[in-house]
Amino acid sequence: MAEVMSPLVSERIWALPVSGAAVKFLQYLIFRSDFGGCLPVRQKDMAREYQITPQAVSNLMAPLCDLNIVLRPRNEGRQGNSYRLHPLVAKYESHADMEAAFRHTLKSIQAGELPNLKLPSYAAMPPPEGQHKLQVA
Repeated sequence: MAEVMSPLVSERIWALPVSGAAVKFLQYLIFRSDFGGCLPVRQKDMAREYQITPQAVSNLMAPLCDLNIVLRPRNEGRQGNSYRLHPLVAKYESHADMEAAFRHTLKSIQAGELPNLKLPSYAAMPPPEGQHKLQVA
């Protein structure tokens, strides 16, 4: 069975208020993540695989963390940063797995256990009255 991608970010990735390089790096993170969003790779290994410096990884990760697309879980006994994708951004093994994860995630957000995504508004403002130039073809 093919993997399932969350549509919340993937369908509006072009509208994210981040650089093109950060969007490209997000695609790498999604590729490297396990189902559900766990990133089993350390930052220095990301730098080696992506062929950039660890500082560049930090620079690309920062705006994604600011939007809560990438989360920094508490390190329990590990040195260095560990990361995971927000469950609403992650890939899943099946549609049923994604739906179950979304239900759990929404409950966790409502309980204050997990931050919500900080994505741009999905509504577009209509042009001011009388300003539109729509024509019938």
